[in-house]
Amino acid sequence: MSEIRVASRYAKSLLELAAEQKVLDQVHDDMLQFSKVCDENRDFYLVLRNPIINHDKKRAILGKVFKGANKLTLAIFDIITRKNREAYLPAIAKEFHNKYNAYKGIEEATVTTAIQLDASLRKEMEAMVKKVSNLDKVELTEKIDEDIIGGYVLTVGDQQIDDSLRTKLKALNLKFSQNPYIKEF
Repeated sequence: MSEIRVASRYAKSLLELAAEQKVLDQVHDDMLQFSKVCDENRDFYLVLRNPIINHDKKRAILGKVFKGANKLTLAIFDIITRKNREAYLPAIAKEFHNKYNAYKGIEEATVTTAIQLDASLRKEMEAMVKKVSNLDKVELTEKIDEDIIGGYVLTVGDQQIDDSLRTKLKALNLKFSQNPYIKEF
């Protein structure tokens, strides 16, 4: 079975159980923390994926690193390590975040700009995302790419609004390269 399918099934079950026990926000915070640890600490990530390291050892590491986590989070870590599927944990955490956002009606969007957004620009981008997605809550991720020169590239789901100076210059360059007055052979 593919990693995405396994992660999706565990994440869905965890979401339903957390919502039933009314600890959804705490479990979501734990999963965000877990994803952050995996992203920032490559050694931790590699330990989870290493088939040579004993599963009990991995369970002990998870227990010590996340000792302040919610009981349900620790229980899912325990279940997954007992089933020898701890390599799927990073994917499960990311998929849980996606399912949490869908459950809460939160739209994820990414804005790429040449400079850091200030509060008013951030508010404008959030309003634009709300208009495009018809949802009231927005989780906006900012990326800085100086190559776009100016403007922004906004990605909401599978839609992309490219209002960057780089794209406009490329379009202008293409338009100038097509001269209708010169006969092409």
